[in-house]
Amino acid sequence: MADRLGIHPTDLQCVALLDLESDPVSSGEIARLTGLTPGAATRLVDRLDKVGLVVRQSDPDDRRRTLVALAPEARARISSAWEIPGKAFGEALDRYDDEELALIADYLHRTAAVGRAQAQRITDQVL
Repeated sequence: MADRLGIHPTDLQCVALLDLESDPVSSGEIARLTGLTPGAATRLVDRLDKVGLVVRQSDPDDRRRTLVALAPEARARISSAWEIPGKAFGEALDRYDDEELALIADYLHRTAAVGRAQAQRITDQVL
């Protein structure tokens, strides 16, 4: 998928994280979410900006800060790139009923929360 979008796999992870965020985030938040240093997160945002996947905007609450969000065109590019794989995943899930899908979704949400909590625990121990 990263190759199809013309970006590095690490950059694709950032794009996926930004897609989950309801609001724009700071480069510092990207660093926290990805585990990158602040400088590496800024360079990552620079790369994504250069290929048109993100846009920078002023923070309405603090004009000294810049926030990052997916570019509107990025969602269309990602959707297009995901079309065939998305159908394949959909077909794999078609064999499950609603109750089983709810259980799968619950598992994924719970394990993602555990992963985030453990990443935060590790980050807190390092600092």
